[in-house]
Amino acid sequence: MSEHLTEIIIFTFLFLLVSAMGFVAARWRRPKDLATLDEWGLGGRSFGSWITWFLVGGDLYTAYTFVAVPALLWGAGATGFFAVPYTIVVYPIVFLVLIRLWSVSHVHGFVTPADFVRARFDSPTLALLIAITGIVATMPYIALQLVGIEAVLKTMGVTGHLPIIIAFAILAAYTYQSGLRAPALIAFVKDTLIYLVIIVAIIVIPAKLGGWDGIFDAAKAKFDATPAQGDGPLLNANNQLQYVTLALGSALALFLYPHSVTGVLASKNRNVIKRNMSALPAYSLLLGLIALLGYMAIAAGVKPIGTDNNTIVPQLFDKMFPDWFAGVAYAAVGIGALVPAAIMSIAAANLFTRNIYREYLKRDATDADEARVSKITSLLVKVGAVLCILFLDTGFSIDLQLIGGVIILQTLPAVALGLYTRWFHRTGLIAGWIAGMAAGMIMLYNISNPATGKMHFAGSAFPLSKLGFDTKMTVYAGILALLINLAVAVIGTFIARGAKMAEGNDVTQPDHYFADEGDPRVKELDLTH
Repeated sequence: MSEHLTEIIIFTFLFLLVSAMGFVAARWRRPKDLATLDEWGLGGRSFGSWITWFLVGGDLYTAYTFVAVPALLWGAGATGFFAVPYTIVVYPIVFLVLIRLWSVSHVHGFVTPADFVRARFDSPTLALLIAITGIVATMPYIALQLVGIEAVLKTMGVTGHLPIIIAFAILAAYTYQSGLRAPALIAFVKDTLIYLVIIVAIIVIPAKLGGWDGIFDAAKAKFDATPAQGDGPLLNANNQLQYVTLALGSALALFLYPHSVTGVLASKNRNVIKRNMSALPAYSLLLGLIALLGYMAIAAGVKPIGTDNNTIVPQLFDKMFPDWFAGVAYAAVGIGALVPAAIMSIAAANLFTRNIYREYLKRDATDADEARVSKITSLLVKVGAVLCILFLDTGFSIDLQLIGGVIILQTLPAVALGLYTRWFHRTGLIAGWIAGMAAGMIMLYNISNPATGKMHFAGSAFPLSKLGFDTKMTVYAGILALLINLAVAVIGTFIARGAKMAEGNDVTQPDHYFADEGDPRVKELDLTH
């Protein structure tokens, strides 16, 4: 540890700095009362373009970006680049869905996607399923942030679970006090550090390694020497379908996550969201550069610590940067994990409070009751994330996010399609959710990783051979599960309509529901649900 003293000092200083900012955030843009979900969980729905850009960027570009994606490129090659096209195609999808969801939520005071589903289909049961799905899918995503911080600590020679427990205790404390304002304020520092580190990395590291030609040649030589069929600097017949379905599935899943919705609903009007959907693709350029760190690690001869592939990028920084800047880079990774972890825990807590606690445990809950329960739940969610690390394979931490994607995709018919059509019946949607979730879990259970000895839940690439096809190709389990979900939802809807079962409410169709804040038509509407 003594040889990493400089890095530890700089990392600790920057970590304590952003922690202090997290506590101070309670007085930043201070509301009259933080004891409401609108204020604690959505920042008063008052964030403008700049704050939203940093908040949503900090929300979507996480330890997944800095640790998991480069580690996947280091281990599997071109397949890891799936993250780049998916973050390109996601923003038009988000533009179509989340702007509409913001409008409906603004008018009716919705805090979560499950609030919308509850009102749209007049179904507490369907809303409960959506809420549970969101909470469960968020757990492995938060766990991925833990993995990112652990990778940095390992590289600095800090071992054991106590440091990570302390870090998350501090995170829990300022999240409890300041709510969404804490990650919103810290996101400014986080994104500045990440941009600084990546700009330096793409200039300094290739120069030290003899240029990009040498980096790509080294990557090709490594993969040519391995017996695996699915790796390599280019896609091949065995992994092309996996690449396409993974990119599409990840894009569809991203805007369904509770934390994505929370960041958007905190915006003060629709125009803020529109501007951000236009500007956020700048992060996709950043992601492409970050991904190449995996190939740089190959060229630099970097090896993981033990069997922990997630330490590849921190090890690269340790080898290529002077001690003081390595400390800055480690802080960028660590803070890059804390910001989204805070937002995710808040979003999951809001789901529990609004759609489980208020709906089933205390219907007459006051605003203060909701805020108090949400604060406590945000602490418990972090405990659930730790359990994910204990029970799931974290050899490639990106699998944590991809498993969460399989789960959250099952909310797409009710949330995304429900914003645009009333055709689906709540009975069909419930049946579709059950079928899709069951299929997704069965497929994930049957995905193994012989290299690590993990026999179940070892990734999201489902072998088509398990369906009876004579092929080595794999496909993203989330897409297959979603197709089953949609098929059952369609059949169930036909049956329900044939039986003339009661339908839900229409909270999306009138133009009034899509007015911007300040439009006089909004004042004419009933803002309750």
